[in-house]
Amino acid sequence: MNRLLVNSWILLLLYAPWLQSAAAETQLQTIPFSILEERQRGGDHFTQGLFYDGQRWWESSGRYRRSWLAEYTDPGANPVRRKWLARNRFAEGLTVLHDKLYLLTYKAGEVHVYHADKLQHLKVMHYRGEGWGLTSNGQQLIMSNGSGELVFRDPDTFEVVRHLKVQGGGKNWSRLNELEFAQGLIWANIWQEKQIIAIDPESGQVRGIIDLSALNPAGRNHPDTVANGIAWDKAKNGLWITGKYWKQLYLIRPAGLGFERTSRVSNADP
Repeated sequence: MNRLLVNSWILLLLYAPWLQSAAAETQLQTIPFSILEERQRGGDHFTQGLFYDGQRWWESSGRYRRSWLAEYTDPGANPVRRKWLARNRFAEGLTVLHDKLYLLTYKAGEVHVYHADKLQHLKVMHYRGEGWGLTSNGQQLIMSNGSGELVFRDPDTFEVVRHLKVQGGGKNWSRLNELEFAQGLIWANIWQEKQIIAIDPESGQVRGIIDLSALNPAGRNHPDTVANGIAWDKAKNGLWITGKYWKQLYLIRPAGLGFERTSRVSNADP
């Protein structure tokens, strides 16, 4: 009996560090945030993608027969330019890299490339599967497809560069939607969830969660009225947050993960 007890203690001591490490991996950090600003806008935006370069906004709005891409100087005003997609195309996520804007489609397997300044359509590239969210690390495009995996793609050809499985917190992540690259991390909406997760772009580990439950936007009483839309404001060091049919955009600043360093410069999404 004593020998059995001693052996049990030895096993416990040997496995204790591993057990502590495994427990730590399942406990994700919930990142508090402050609301810096709130802006009003129309409530008919089925927001799928959002991007801000410090002066201009670009937004994509989905649904068949009603999909559009727009450029704004003020998100609460009428767009400077708007492009309507074909009635059988469903607009999804977008991003701007250098002077080009890339817009995904839901099930058509097309990414449409525009000149960002004029929204002049340049070309169409193709991919397999569904398109959901899109961002850039400054060199490659990063795409979500509703699964728990992100795909890095060449901006010139849209060929796959690598796959990244999102993991951590003891969860099987899925439904990754709108994306943004800020402070060296990928920030992702989860479809039909009031949260944003921060993802390490090298390991795929989830570094933290932002709980958006405290936000109470006005919008339609509709099941599709969900959080979707993240845009990095580098000058104000925060993230603009909105959603489908939301009448507000919120500028929030997470407490940590790079946002505490107000002078930090990143090469993401130039």
